[in-house]
Amino acid sequence: MSASTETSPGPDLLPLAGYTVAVTAARRAEELVALLERRGARVVAAPAIRLVPLEDDAELGAATAEVLRAPVDLVVATTGVGFRGWLEAADAWDLPLVAHLSSARVLARGPKARGAIRSGGLVDAWSPASESSDEVLEHLLSGAEGPLAGRRIAVQLHGDPLRELVAALRADGAEVLPVPVYRWVLPEDTAPLRRLVHTVAARAVDAVTFTSAPAAASMLQVAEQEGVLAGVLAAFADGVLAVAVGVVTAGPLEAAGIATVAPERARLGDLAREVVARLPERDPVLVVGGHTLQVRGHAVVLDGRLVELAPAPMTVLRSLARRPGAVVSRPDLLATVSGGSDAHAVEMAVTRLRAALGAPVVETVVKRGYRLAV
Repeated sequence: MSASTETSPGPDLLPLAGYTVAVTAARRAEELVALLERRGARVVAAPAIRLVPLEDDAELGAATAEVLRAPVDLVVATTGVGFRGWLEAADAWDLPLVAHLSSARVLARGPKARGAIRSGGLVDAWSPASESSDEVLEHLLSGAEGPLAGRRIAVQLHGDPLRELVAALRADGAEVLPVPVYRWVLPEDTAPLRRLVHTVAARAVDAVTFTSAPAAASMLQVAEQEGVLAGVLAAFADGVLAVAVGVVTAGPLEAAGIATVAPERARLGDLAREVVARLPERDPVLVVGGHTLQVRGHAVVLDGRLVELAPAPMTVLRSLARRPGAVVSRPDLLATVSGGSDAHAVEMAVTRLRAALGAPVVETVVKRGYRLAV
């Protein structure tokens, strides 16, 4: 048998065909689902969070009133949608927020926040090249904006409470006014999210996408509540890919020890392309006895043709493909197929596998087991 990797298993095959991808997004979830389905993925949608509407958010109203109580020296805008939403909410409440902030120096964490500042009629004074809250904090603590002691600093939040930034500014003597815009809470219906954490623990999805840090934290919180956090962490460590839209989103996952991948730009299209780039590359295209074979999440690509398999045949094929050409014993296969409880389960699974593939890919080695055909 020879084994090699090809650039593509078939010219007409969609790049994510045979893979299952979970979407935890609340905002623009339909757009991300469509992007993944268009590339052939089977998508599981399980919103991990929901937004508290601004007009109903008494906490935002109270924070805005505190900002208006006295002049503000510095403003930190962390997100475009959050800062714009804050200004719009204040306008709807007939509060003179823009006029009040016009005398302050307004710092933007990134280009979207900078655009929101300008569109709101304010002037942005500075923004970091890294689009990082850490660099904003370094800038403030360095004295670039002058001494912080006794100065009022409004920090617009967006899901992430930025506890370290707020605490560091307060430790330097500033009066910090956190403004929680678009607070995230658990969905009203948590059933899809609870099902998802069990599905991840069972390794029944190939990748999970995250578009916000609160969604990542929420999924881990629900996994702990459901008693499957250890299984979820193990699955992400071996088999399930965690794809974050950016480094900020990845924060709660990395803090939990979950390795993540992220696109260079924090955009939904780039997130979908990152999934396309990462999933198929994990599964080599094997050349076995004249046939090309690639084992994907819930299906196999044989000679460029997608063949969906039932769980037991898929488990057998995955075990054989993990060690191309090596003999895998019946007891070892039986343990994975039925937990060792049904002596005929392996034979039945192999029979169904051969029938589905329609090619002599799986070979019986008498009294020893099975292997990919040589």
